[in-house]
Amino acid sequence: MTADHALIPAPLLVRRPSTPGAVPLDERTTLDAGPGTGSTARRLRTALGAATGLPLADGAGPHAIRLRISPEVEREHGPEGYRLTTEDPDAAVLVEGGGPAGVFWGTQTLRQLLGPEAYRKAPVTDGKWELPRITVEDRPRFGWRGLLLDVSRHFLPKDDVLRQLDLLAAHKLNVFHFHLTDDQGWRIEIERHPRLTEVGAWRSRSKWGHRASPLWDDTPHGGFYTQDDIREIVAYAAERHITVVPEIDLPGHAQAAIAAYPELGNTDVVDTAALTVWDTWGVNPNVLAPTEAVLRFYEGVLEEVLGLFPSTFVHIGGDECPKDQWRASPTAQARIEELGVGDEDGLQSWFVRHFDRWLAARGRRLIGWDEILEGGLAEGAAVSSWRGYAGGITAAEAGHDVVMCPEQQVYLDHRQAPGEDEPMPIGYVRTLEDVYRFEPVPPGLSPEAAAHILGTQANVWTEVMESRARVDYQVFPRLAAFAEVAWSALPAPDERDYPGFERRMETHYRRLDALGVDYRPPAGPHPWQRRPGVLGRPLEGAPPIV
Repeated sequence: MTADHALIPAPLLVRRPSTPGAVPLDERTTLDAGPGTGSTARRLRTALGAATGLPLADGAGPHAIRLRISPEVEREHGPEGYRLTTEDPDAAVLVEGGGPAGVFWGTQTLRQLLGPEAYRKAPVTDGKWELPRITVEDRPRFGWRGLLLDVSRHFLPKDDVLRQLDLLAAHKLNVFHFHLTDDQGWRIEIERHPRLTEVGAWRSRSKWGHRASPLWDDTPHGGFYTQDDIREIVAYAAERHITVVPEIDLPGHAQAAIAAYPELGNTDVVDTAALTVWDTWGVNPNVLAPTEAVLRFYEGVLEEVLGLFPSTFVHIGGDECPKDQWRASPTAQARIEELGVGDEDGLQSWFVRHFDRWLAARGRRLIGWDEILEGGLAEGAAVSSWRGYAGGITAAEAGHDVVMCPEQQVYLDHRQAPGEDEPMPIGYVRTLEDVYRFEPVPPGLSPEAAAHILGTQANVWTEVMESRARVDYQVFPRLAAFAEVAWSALPAPDERDYPGFERRMETHYRRLDALGVDYRPPAGPHPWQRRPGVLGRPLEGAPPIV
C-alpha cells in the first residue's frame, strides 16, 4: 500500500524524484543494522514485523532497510537529525542518523510513510507494502521535547506508562517528566522509607470533578511503582531515546509524605499525626518543616532516586508552597533567624539551594517550577516556566536554562472546546489550533537568553483524568500539534499553515485509531467520553486547578 506523505511532525526537507514510483517491502526485505543501531533494528523489526507479517531477517543487499550512523548527517543535522531515502541503489531504504537517536527518529518517519496500518499489532490487509520514492532530511528544533505525566493525582499502571512512552516516540518527543509525588499520592518505592508507599500511596476517596464539585468517588485509590518497575520504565524509554526526568516534590505538595511520616511536617503548629493522604485538589497548606532531619530524609529519598534514574536533570517541584505554617511556626522562624535568609521566601530558596548543591555534587542538575525564582535562584538550577512566559524570561536573561511549559498554552488538562460536552471542563479553552500556534521562544528575548531555552514541554495534570482513556482524550490530538511545535522549524505563529496541518491530521487520526488512542474527535466528544453533571471550571480565562 502507498501512504500519502502526511508526516507529523513536519520534516525539514522532502524531495521527490521527477518520476514517481514505489519501493516494495516483501519477503525479500531484510534489516541491515550498522554499528550502534542494533536497538533501533530490534524495535523496527518488532513493530513492522507485527503489522506486516514480514520476517525482516538480518542481512544486507538491494532489498535491505539499511540503518547507519553518519558523521556527515551529524555535521549537517546534529545527533538527532536523520536522512531517509528510498533512492539508494544499494538498498531498498537507507536511514542515516547523526547518532543512534537520529536513526531511531528516521525509522519513525519510515513507519509513517508505510501508512496507518503499519501501526497495527497484526496484519489487517493482504495488500502490498510499499514506500514512496522519496528523500526526507530532518532535525529537531529543540533538544528538550517533553511531556509531563502526573501519576500522583490518578495512578496509571506500569503498562499504561510504557504505552505512553511508545506514543511519545511515535511523535519524536524525547523527555518524559514523571511526576511521582504529591499531596494525593506517593508513587515510587523508597526502600529505606517503606511507609511512603505503605501509607502515602493510598487515599480513601477522591473528589469527582473540580474541587468545588459536591461529588466524590468513594472507591479507595492508589498504587505505586516498585524499584524494578522504575528500572523497566527507564530502560524501555532509553531504547526509544527518551529521557525520564523524575519529580520528587518539595517543600510543598508534601501531604502524602507527611501522612506517612508526620515528623516531616510543622508539628509545632499542626497535628501532623492526624493527616491522611489528601483526597481533593488544589493548593495544600501542609508543607515540609525546615529542619536538618527533613533534609536528611529527602537526601535519602534522592539517593535511591539517583540510583534508578540516570537523567542529568532531577525535578524537585518547588511550586505552590504556602508559607502560612512557616509564619506561625516558632521552629521555622528560628530557622530563618539562624540561617539569615530574611523571610519565608528565603527559607524556600534555602531548600532549593541545598538540593541544588547536593545534586551538583553528584553530577546532576536541579530543575524546578518557576516559583524557585522567589528568594533567589540557585546557581545551577534550571526553570520549568509554567505561570506564563515571565518566569522563563527572567531566568533566561539571568543565564539560567529554561523549559517553556506555560499553562495558558500547553496544559493539556485544560478543555479543548467551549460548551457543556467537554468532560469535567477545566481552565482555559485551548483548541488543537491554539496548541499549533504556541511559540516556545518569547518574542523580544535577547539572542543570548534565547540560547538558554532548552525546549518545551506539555503538561498533563490528572485531577480529572481517572483512567487511561481520559488521559488519551485530553492529550490527543493536541500532542500531535505540540510535537510539531517542538520538532519542526515552523514560521511565526500567525504564519503557520494550520489548514495544511489539519489535512495531514486526517491521516494521523487513522494512525491514532490503529494505536488504540481514545482521542477527542474533531467534531467533539463521543457520548461515552462526556461526563454530564460533573462540575468543572468552564469559564474562559479562569485559572486551572493545579
